[in-house]
Amino acid sequence: MTDKTILIIGTYDTKNDELEYMAERITSQGGGVLTMDVSVLGDPDKPTDISKHQVAEAGGSSIQAAIDSGDENVAMQIMAEGAVAVVTQGYAAGDFDGVVILGGSMGTDLALDVCQSLPMGVPKYIVSTVSFSHMIPGERLSADIQMILWAGGLYGLNSICKSSLSQAAGAVLVAARAVEPPANDRPMVGMTSLGSSCLKYMKALKPALEARGYDLVVFHSTGMGGMAYESLASQKQFVCVMDFCLQEVCNHMAGSAINSGSQRLTSAGAAGIPQLVAPGSVDLLDFPGWQDVASMYPERHVHEHNRLIHCIFSSPEERRAQAREFIERLSQATAPVHFILPEGGIEEWDREGCDMHDPEGLGAFVEEVKGLLPNDKIELSALDAHINDEAFVTRALEVFDNWVEQGIVPKAN
Repeated sequence: MTDKTILIIGTYDTKNDELEYMAERITSQGGGVLTMDVSVLGDPDKPTDISKHQVAEAGGSSIQAAIDSGDENVAMQIMAEGAVAVVTQGYAAGDFDGVVILGGSMGTDLALDVCQSLPMGVPKYIVSTVSFSHMIPGERLSADIQMILWAGGLYGLNSICKSSLSQAAGAVLVAARAVEPPANDRPMVGMTSLGSSCLKYMKALKPALEARGYDLVVFHSTGMGGMAYESLASQKQFVCVMDFCLQEVCNHMAGSAINSGSQRLTSAGAAGIPQLVAPGSVDLLDFPGWQDVASMYPERHVHEHNRLIHCIFSSPEERRAQAREFIERLSQATAPVHFILPEGGIEEWDREGCDMHDPEGLGAFVEEVKGLLPNDKIELSALDAHINDEAFVTRALEVFDNWVEQGIVPKAN
């Protein structure tokens, strides 16, 4: 008897020994395995549970079509599409509890698609020769993905690569045993923020929403946090969102690698989830420490927040462009949207007398928003208050409670 089953995915024609080694490590610890071959040209030493032919056919194609394409990338995309289909159906059927995928750059490309197809809470591990590489854009990473470098594993088993493979095998099995998936026992409200010093509204809104019977889930808007938020919103996990920190959209517009992809600020609207929105921290643009901000913006002062994050200020014209982009994305929503505009400042240090106070930039943003809102899709509440003032929290709760009363947001039991 085994308690949890792990799906092992890889190209068994070239990595059979490595994949079999991981399977042995999992079964030696009492776990079960399900194997999937995503090879194209060759065959495994012994049949896998899910063959490469089944994978290709699940994607609406065939192994022969992949071979006939004569293009390694086209062939792997065929296998990736099929792998996603098989994994999605298999997980829904309860066939496995976690997944571990082995690959070089080609296999990692497929693995990223597979991991994004699985819901949050399903253990997903990638053992890759390009783990943590800059070639992997943030938008390809699923919210709770785990990666480990396949060190010394370019060709064949050895003591170094066994260390990576065995760690991944043990980690995914223990994660499948230990994970506590989202309970969904109370309706969830999704919120974005940027730390509790910069943006403080969560401190008051969390107890207020919990007292109303809702579970508040707060995401740190530093790229991956926004991706997790968007992923759950697209799965309709929230009954309402309070998207009060939009900095990731601004970062994306500015060319920063600290972003949540091009779909940020769209998933909740597409999923029909009511949105309360505010422009928290859009005055700052964050860049990773390794990105050469000085050459991108030679006229700007670069603030080194720490060795990981460097910041610059948004110019008044950039802030007007940000306002237009926010409204454009929100206007596509299929459920009510309410934009709260705090005219007194949008993060803690954006106050009169503070280092980051920029009345010209804030004034440009406010003017642009007021010129566009309200419209037939978005309501506007302009407040003579700071985003961290009690008045902001009060207004957010007023709109939320009104939506509950109207049945726009389901009432908690």
